[in-house]
Amino acid sequence: MTALTLHYHPLSSYCQKVLIAIDLLGVEVDLRLLDLGKPAERDAWLALWPTGKMPLLVDQGRPVPESSIIIEHLQQHHATGGRTLIPDAAALDVRLWDRLFDLYVMTPMQAFTADLLKPEGDRDPRSVARARDTLSMAYAMIDRRLEGRTWVAGDAFSMADCAAAPALFYAATYLPLPPQQVHLSAYFERLMDHPSVAAVIDQARPYFKFYPGRAGLARRFYDPTAA
Repeated sequence: MTALTLHYHPLSSYCQKVLIAIDLLGVEVDLRLLDLGKPAERDAWLALWPTGKMPLLVDQGRPVPESSIIIEHLQQHHATGGRTLIPDAAALDVRLWDRLFDLYVMTPMQAFTADLLKPEGDRDPRSVARARDTLSMAYAMIDRRLEGRTWVAGDAFSMADCAAAPALFYAATYLPLPPQQVHLSAYFERLMDHPSVAAVIDQARPYFKFYPGRAGLARRFYDPTAA
């Protein structure tokens, strides 16, 4: 047992963001899988963290919520050998693009998911259209940003790329990346090839059958005909 516990689920985009960072920072964490479908477990979870949001890091009994805050906390207090995902020279850019991916890629992606979880008669095409427009704007903005860049903020893989990987992975299941946005498409492939990202996707693979947007997953990630 370590002093650190992460309450999470492998399918969650925000949990994936933190899992990527944990691997890159070389932090030893006890992973506590959440099954909120069980009433007793859900009640215990809400008693621990009333917002009901995951992931949640617990450091020696102290709850540390919100994915970006968790990553900063781990970097400041637990990173191995001075590893960093928020280098001083690019700190503001890293935090900006981390925020942009959360707000303009993850949030509209989650609007698609939320709509699919509603009964068919309660679905809201207008909210889905707004989410599609937001994603289209974000894709174009990210594509422009990536011209001449390998990673989105600074010279090295950062917290912003931790946010980008799951956000784009799931967003593309609802709105595929436009082929003409070549910088974005190449960046997506670099993200998917990154060992820490690939490991997180592998952890999630057994749960993709429960993902509402699974019809949009590429066969290399999810084969619905596989046993």
